[in-house]
Amino acid sequence: MTGLLLSYATLPFFFFLSLLAYLGIQVLYNLFLKSAVILDILTIAIGFFLRVYAGAFIINAHLSVWFLLCLISAALFLAAAKRRAELAVVEQAGSTRKTLSLYTAPLLDSYVAMFATSAWLSWALFTFFESPPLTTSTWLFLAEISKAITINKLLMLTIPFSIFGVMRYLRLIYEGSRTESPEKVLLSDFPLLTSFSLWAILVVGILYGFHY
Repeated sequence: MTGLLLSYATLPFFFFLSLLAYLGIQVLYNLFLKSAVILDILTIAIGFFLRVYAGAFIINAHLSVWFLLCLISAALFLAAAKRRAELAVVEQAGSTRKTLSLYTAPLLDSYVAMFATSAWLSWALFTFFESPPLTTSTWLFLAEISKAITINKLLMLTIPFSIFGVMRYLRLIYEGSRTESPEKVLLSDFPLLTSFSLWAILVVGILYGFHY
């Protein structure tokens, strides 16, 4: 309650609304949505989505359509992957939860595969259409050498890291032992953390270091 009051008084109003929506979704999830097949995955994904949007409201950032598509796809992928990992754990333990009993492994596999593909592919589309113009002397010199590099698409260099990240995360959840939140999995797995760090360095470097 204190956090809500402080956000209402000191932070952007839309951040307050997103926080209110997030809390409302969490209440509904714990009451009955976590026992509703498919809706439970969608609810978890909406939670990820609201967190990012809340951050955008704080810094007053514009989120492009392609980035929103990437965000939605990644959120659905993480939610479906979490359910798939949980199912593997309860199958090994010989027990189950009400929600997981409504899913089958092939069904969750199809969800995970579908959203994993859409996650990295939507990021690839974002890099195709939303890369910033690059105007440093080095870039202009290279552009004079070859017309093939005159397009401003350096963000495409991050695509291999996003694909590796998705593949590594899939391996972890299919091992059947990683059911924690995505941020805990990220921080506890060295290859995944390394890939994400390199991806982040490239994104920051391309957006803020290679053009002015």
